[in-house]
Amino acid sequence: MAIDRPSTMEDYIELVNQALFEVDELRSSIEYDEEFMGDALNYVESLENGLKSLYASMKSGTYQFADEDLGFMANVKKAPGIPIPFKTMLRLINQTHRLGLEEAE
Repeated sequence: MAIDRPSTMEDYIELVNQALFEVDELRSSIEYDEEFMGDALNYVESLENGLKSLYASMKSGTYQFADEDLGFMANVKKAPGIPIPFKTMLRLINQTHRLGLEEAE
């Protein structure tokens, strides 16, 4: 089942906000099992910083869609042994960034 891109900027902002929540949950899981996942914290921090920057630009009105991957997507694609349960959400955010908002029918 394909998930549609957001059709409004408010929905897009909410999607990014949800991804930030998921990153925080992932960070908590990694910190809980730091003995085995400690190296993953740098990866999560990079992802979190990218999403926070994106969110801030959206809220300030400086965000621009562009036909290029968001900076954090390179890390998402090569996640170093870290299961990312919300990878589909990150791909949807990136797809929306590249293609723009979904047009209402």
